[in-house]
Amino acid sequence: MPDQTLALDADAIRRKYAEERDKRFRAEQNAQWAELDERFAHLSEDPYVEPGFTRDPIVEDIDALVIGGGFGGMIAAVELQKRGIENIRIVEKAGDFGGTWYWNRYPGAQCDTESYIYLPYLEETGYIPTEKYVFAPEMLEHSQRIATHFGLYDKALFQTQVLEMAWDEASRRWNVATNRDDVLRARHVIYCSGPLNRVKLPGVLGLKTFKGKVFHTSRWDYDYTGGSTDTPMTRLHDKRVAVIGTGATAIQCVPRLAEDAQHLYVVQRTPSVVGERGNCPTDMDWAASLEAGWQRERSTNFESHVIGQSNEPDLVSDGWTVLNRSIRPQPSSEPRIPEDLAREGELRDFAAGEKIRARIDATVTDPATAEALKPWYRIYCKRPTFNDEYYPAFNLPNVTLLDTQGAGLERLTETGIVACGTEYEVDCIIFATGFETGSEYTKRSEFEVRGVGGRTLTEHFRKGPLTLHGFYAHGFPNFFILGNSQNAFTASFTHMLLDQGQHICDMIAMMQERGLTRLEPEEQAVEDWQHVVRESVEPRKLFLASCTPGYYNGYGEVDAGLFTSSYSGGFIAFNAIMDAWRSKEDFAGLELS
Repeated sequence: MPDQTLALDADAIRRKYAEERDKRFRAEQNAQWAELDERFAHLSEDPYVEPGFTRDPIVEDIDALVIGGGFGGMIAAVELQKRGIENIRIVEKAGDFGGTWYWNRYPGAQCDTESYIYLPYLEETGYIPTEKYVFAPEMLEHSQRIATHFGLYDKALFQTQVLEMAWDEASRRWNVATNRDDVLRARHVIYCSGPLNRVKLPGVLGLKTFKGKVFHTSRWDYDYTGGSTDTPMTRLHDKRVAVIGTGATAIQCVPRLAEDAQHLYVVQRTPSVVGERGNCPTDMDWAASLEAGWQRERSTNFESHVIGQSNEPDLVSDGWTVLNRSIRPQPSSEPRIPEDLAREGELRDFAAGEKIRARIDATVTDPATAEALKPWYRIYCKRPTFNDEYYPAFNLPNVTLLDTQGAGLERLTETGIVACGTEYEVDCIIFATGFETGSEYTKRSEFEVRGVGGRTLTEHFRKGPLTLHGFYAHGFPNFFILGNSQNAFTASFTHMLLDQGQHICDMIAMMQERGLTRLEPEEQAVEDWQHVVRESVEPRKLFLASCTPGYYNGYGEVDAGLFTSSYSGGFIAFNAIMDAWRSKEDFAGLELS
């Protein structure tokens, strides 16, 4: 057993974790969030385009429609073109490519996996990121670089929202209608809108009462705050600001707000795990030494170290790989039973939590604030974050942590917020409350999909995703899902998107080469995959049920959690399954005609 676990009082830590989990449980679970009505309609609008955009409708037959212009949609479009499929369209409701990095321009926004593996197509575009962890403007610029390099702009329909799509069996095409009166008849549709795109607000009393400024971090209002992502927000110097939420977004924007606001209140329901970031400029001598294929090699190395399947040097060596090494059971030449491995993993996880809590004590000068910032749950109950400015921000005299002990805000008034029985007057409320998960698939995508016989995807996915390998749904021919579905998830999200995009585009290219016009998974194959997913997920569900509520575990409704319907055997294991499936070249489980 590792030395650092010997002094732990494991029973006391388990009790503390359970106590903190229970006080945060809410009976409403995933239904605790408010609906976006007219008062908050601006939270779904695009603040980065000029109003009044119009264009003539487009009516055309195309080989493939890509829905979404983030990294996933761009990867799909690039990979289609690499396979000679040029007659495509990309529909994106934003005013440009970028996806997450188009919408999220809040101060401090930064990638939380290494830039050299996170940003796709670095070798193809000849670009080297300026830092190990670049900030949002550079990621948006790289999105535009990809689009320019691969000629995607001519194929894009921006400021365009799909309203509905319906399968036509006679023509074996999807008829797609948009808010610009377009009629797109697509042989194939690749859905790439991502799992986190519809903003959510807490269902707090008085949400419509507050008369000051309100916005969400994904629709940052620089007209109000002044400044930009990397310049001071000078209009906040006389403003009292409240940030609601302490998840990954707040971890990044709180330090910037702390510098610029007259006073900053940070409203916390559950603290995050915040590890060391260790950002640094790119060593250009190192960059010049890189050989062809370096990005794929580096990405694969990262994945293998995250899951403990590599004895090679850790090329990335960041918070993810170091943290995962610290909580994994250590290799042994002796056989180990699962119970012993689980026990060791739990104790090592406890030790990692103690290290995080010790870091807070060493950084935050006020003991009460330090205590309130300590996370009391297993490391992967929530997505770990990494930042070196967040904890020091609470040492500033103009920053106040309002720790609600899991209760959240009590209510809003006309002039402020009420937390822990006290009203605090503020001029501005910024919701760092993330995005919907667990809601209906088509609610988050904001359009309906009607498959064979008019059956809707909403109904088909009523109890959760129902797919083969996460890519195809029975009754919805030639419809491909790219992103987190029932496949494997990884911290290096774009690596996952690239592998998925290549697989989907290989399937479409195969169909064109063979003169096929219809692909649909067999019902039995879908059910067989559900069995594989359920077996892989069961240990994760038991773990998540013990966690403090959050979007990973559906806020206590585990089956509605973000990943509980995904294959949980790991990214490398999933890729091995898919490699074996493809190698047989019989495409078992698919009906092809």
